[in-house]
Amino acid sequence: MFANERGGILITENIDERSKEIEESLYPLRTVMFIRDDFKIEDAKEVIAEAYKSEENTKTLILGAKSFTIPAQNALLKILEEPPRNIAFILIAPNKSTFLPTVRSRLTLTQEHKTRIYEALALRLSNLDLSTLFAFVKEHERLKKHEAKGLIEQLLHQAVHYEHLALTKAQLDGFEKGLRLVELNTRFQSVLVMILMNFLKEVKRGR
Repeated sequence: MFANERGGILITENIDERSKEIEESLYPLRTVMFIRDDFKIEDAKEVIAEAYKSEENTKTLILGAKSFTIPAQNALLKILEEPPRNIAFILIAPNKSTFLPTVRSRLTLTQEHKTRIYEALALRLSNLDLSTLFAFVKEHERLKKHEAKGLIEQLLHQAVHYEHLALTKAQLDGFEKGLRLVELNTRFQSVLVMILMNFLKEVKRGR
């Protein structure tokens, strides 16, 4: 799968399924899987400890998660650059932007393209009022990082494909900025308000 003998990065929506397929494809060589929802510094320490257990044959460590924290990635940098003898790493996540450039530079990256299907939201951006806006924000204020990014992408899909809105530059910039802010761990309630206020203002100007 990867040209680099140290392993690689796989970008796919199907983390659990692809991890198992990789494990089966590598048999009878040993694999150790670290599949998490959010990959944190304590998970990175587990991986490092496992990597330093000596092996006669190649052992592949499969790290799969919807998000990898920055401290966890920084902790892995040295071992990804200089892995112990007979150790390979495969990192799996749904988005390339999940990984720091320093991590991506150490491993070959493979991206699987798959069309994502979004369901229509009950929210209508073309007819948004303040009470609807704040009710929606309240309902979704406690999402995890990968869920928050998914909702922003779903809102964009809603606007373009379900409501067929001609988005302004401010509205498009709001979606892009929102994704960046979520990655920086900005409070999601504030991010959602910022994105949706662009549509509220548009409705008001149209009255």
